[in-house]
Amino acid sequence: MGPSQSPIRPTPPGLAADPAVFNVVIVAQAGRLSYEAAVFAASLRANAPDFAGRLFIAVPQAGPLWGSDPAVKDDGMLALYDRLGAEILPFESHHFGSSYPYGNKIEALLALPEGEPFVFFDSDTLITGDLARVPFDFDRPTASLRREGTWPKIELYGPGYEEIWGALYTRFGLDFEASQDPGWPREYWQRYLYFNAGFFFYHCPRVMGQRFLDYALSIRDDPPAPLVCQSLDPWLDQVALPLVIRSLGGGKRTLPEGLLDGAVSCHYRLLPLLYARESDRVVEVLEEVTAPNWIKKVLKGHEPMKRMIFQGRGRKVRALFDREDLPRREQAIRNRIKDNGFWMR
Repeated sequence: MGPSQSPIRPTPPGLAADPAVFNVVIVAQAGRLSYEAAVFAASLRANAPDFAGRLFIAVPQAGPLWGSDPAVKDDGMLALYDRLGAEILPFESHHFGSSYPYGNKIEALLALPEGEPFVFFDSDTLITGDLARVPFDFDRPTASLRREGTWPKIELYGPGYEEIWGALYTRFGLDFEASQDPGWPREYWQRYLYFNAGFFFYHCPRVMGQRFLDYALSIRDDPPAPLVCQSLDPWLDQVALPLVIRSLGGGKRTLPEGLLDGAVSCHYRLLPLLYARESDRVVEVLEEVTAPNWIKKVLKGHEPMKRMIFQGRGRKVRALFDREDLPRREQAIRNRIKDNGFWMR
């Protein structure tokens, strides 16, 4: 199938006026992310046949904030993207670059078409169901709740959750009390709005991108005093994101549960973790969408994909775990894989 036969069609006129049509954006750069982006695109093509928007693969360009050129330049990979109906979206890194590559997801938003609804996904995501049937409310953004309490790390005798998060809400003039989940006690991390940035959405990428950038730079360059003990690397994007979402009228659950991070998408993060803990359906999707020879021959250039998917190492990892009785902490899963000599990234 050539590019002209792609199921991902160009943006029709009036996209912004049609709430059923939206764009999808992921970020790729040279190396692992370029391969993950191809797998994402293949899974979207296979499992969301009614998706009518555009799929953008946002790629940072060389510049002073990058030590080496981050752009995807492999001809085979670029041809694969094209055949999968994806559009390369170059963008410049003005604030983050190699010192904080998670900032790519912020700066990429500013290159997307203005006023067109979008959904951002991390590239290490599989689309496992029909994305077009997810009832996104693009005026009420949210993000992934598949997370652990990774930030802030509360220090003995240091500021607690209330003081840390409260200072951030005050910085940006937001209602801190209204953001909290009263179903959890004070000073317990789940009471406070906190997301994984593996997906998020809104009705205009430029509006959200500028807000995200402004908040992230303010926190990075002039952190409120209660953050004195807190690391912002790699957590800066996840610290700013709940504040951005609240400021744009969103919140914790503006989507039905069980769709994203459920029946429709899986943020697997790394292949060994996918094989260790994800459902049989996720493994089936991964192996099916990477099976065609025209896809496989490109993906074999990445050693973890070659070994995990095509040479069976992933199945060996899977045999180490009972999905009904997984270790509670991700680190314990990683350690078991490493102890058996199967870890790759």
